[in-house]
Amino acid sequence: MTEKSAEGEHHDTRPTCPNGLQCKENGMEHFASFRHFQREKVGNAAVCTARTFHDRKRPDHGKSYGSASAAKKVTLPRPAMYLTKVRGISPRFNEKEVAIDIRDILDVSMGTIMESAQFNYMFDIDWLMQQYPIQSRDKPLLVVHGDHGNARSELEKESKSFGNIRLVQAQLPLPFGKHHSKMMLLLYDTGMRVVIHTANLIAKDWDQKTQGVWLSPMFPKLTKSSPFQADLLAYLSAYNRSALDVWRRYVSSHDMSDANVQLIASVPGRHLLSSMNQWGHMKLRHILKQNVTVSNEWPAVAQFSSIGSLGSDPRQWLTGEFLASLVSCNASVLTTESQLRLIFPAVGNVRLSLEGYMAGGSLPYHSKTAEKQMYLKRFLHQWRADFMGRSRASPHIKTYTRLSPDGKRIAWFLLTSANLSKAAWGALEKKGSQLAIRSYEIGVLFLPSKTHGDLQGFSIGRVTDGCDEVCSEEFPVPYDVPLVPYGDTDEPWVWDRAYMETDSHDHMWIP
Repeated sequence: MTEKSAEGEHHDTRPTCPNGLQCKENGMEHFASFRHFQREKVGNAAVCTARTFHDRKRPDHGKSYGSASAAKKVTLPRPAMYLTKVRGISPRFNEKEVAIDIRDILDVSMGTIMESAQFNYMFDIDWLMQQYPIQSRDKPLLVVHGDHGNARSELEKESKSFGNIRLVQAQLPLPFGKHHSKMMLLLYDTGMRVVIHTANLIAKDWDQKTQGVWLSPMFPKLTKSSPFQADLLAYLSAYNRSALDVWRRYVSSHDMSDANVQLIASVPGRHLLSSMNQWGHMKLRHILKQNVTVSNEWPAVAQFSSIGSLGSDPRQWLTGEFLASLVSCNASVLTTESQLRLIFPAVGNVRLSLEGYMAGGSLPYHSKTAEKQMYLKRFLHQWRADFMGRSRASPHIKTYTRLSPDGKRIAWFLLTSANLSKAAWGALEKKGSQLAIRSYEIGVLFLPSKTHGDLQGFSIGRVTDGCDEVCSEEFPVPYDVPLVPYGDTDEPWVWDRAYMETDSHDHMWIP
């Protein structure tokens, strides 16, 4: 069985053009014979976006976010996962049913913000304050960060201009850890909302990248416990910071039972047997084992924007304990490396992106690390997102799922800040008796049983051929299915290597 047939055929049964992104054919016969790519000019570079024969004259990008009043509404599971709006793509892919911007999240139409907390890795305070509506810019804002040294001093300097901002530094007890979580806590005059997303709080992360956002419903002020609330309280308590006491009280005083997602978080430290299943990939393993029924034939798909040091042999972590967590379910499990698919941009994906090589600055993968784990290439697939109009919007989103063999359904879906690294997910130590995690991470797990009671999974939303509308069935998986494996000449993006072939802005990359 081929890789393509194992992961499901798109209803367009023509083979993909063998010339890929380099195709220069214009003949009708050629387009009729192959699933093809539309060429467009950006600067002096020819770039291509996957389209059908009938659509090849339709551009895939616009000059602004725009709108498309004729677009069909997308039926998303509620609570919803959105993609962020992308400048430079067709307006139909930025419709409000599919995409959201930070100003949309903070807008008064969502409620009047009385107080907020922002948890993140990178901050531009001046820019962040401009995203709040004017009437909320003087409201108390707690900024939770992990900066040290000069970075901390710079953040403190930026914040001094705003009397309503209070900074809280997250402690990182283990080397190489980061405060990488991306979450907003928003208190309104009528309730509270939780937002978990993948973007840094800097302008470029909300411009031309593919990002994901989970936006909770408005939680009413009512003392009622729920699993989501308990997990969020445990996460906030793990900071061991008195400045977060007020937010623990806010969380405790709101009814979060409508969340309908499961919180999957990481906090730094060495977690012993008693708490090991509360964090990292062991928490994911525990929840999947309780809630998911899926056969071994469904591959696990991990999509991310950074790769850490995973060991010289995939069995040391990647296809060992980590894959065991991804394929966990309440049935017998046979773990083999053939079950794993990884999605990470190849050099060509970065070169032809909307940002060009500059997108690679947000895709950290070091050459020394890459040279020690060459085995990764056999698992790797390109970033391709034509169904959501984002093939050229470089991914900063991180997602994990199980995909049906026919490529039509997913068993569950995780949106998270956690990249492919031991620091983010944790690594078992001392014969599996403890889990060592270095970084703070947070994400939400969508389980069909919690969303619509269907144990068979979510249907995958997709754009139909010859259609200018976003036509979706169920869940907005951000990348295309079937997946596109790396070719013989493809290499993963490594950010400290030079690339001399010019990008979509006619630039080279010389780190």
